Amino acid sequence: MNIRQMMKQAQAMQDKVQTELAAMSIEGSAGGGAVVIRMSGTKEVLECRIDKEAVDATDLEMLQDLVVAAARDAGRKVDEAVQQKTSKMLGGMVPGF
Repeated sequence: MNIRQMMKQAQAMQDKVQTELAAMSIEGSAGGGAVVIRMSGTKEVLECRIDKEAVDATDLEMLQDLVVAAARDAGRKVDEAVQQKTSKMLGGMVPGF
């Protein structure tokens, strides 16, 4: 196989992975599920759900912290899913994956 064919295959693989990542839907939560963030595999926030009981007008800072924590949780889960998908795709071709 020549280098041009290898580059074409690599590009096709990358395009496939990008499509799969965009189609992923991963949730992160905080406060025992009081705040849930749903992200795509490209870390686009698709949805934010906030339980009514989490809303306290006298303590907005707590709600803000829960939203940030849920977003971080979702982002961490996306990173793990991407790592797994990349590892499977590379199949041991590159050390460290």
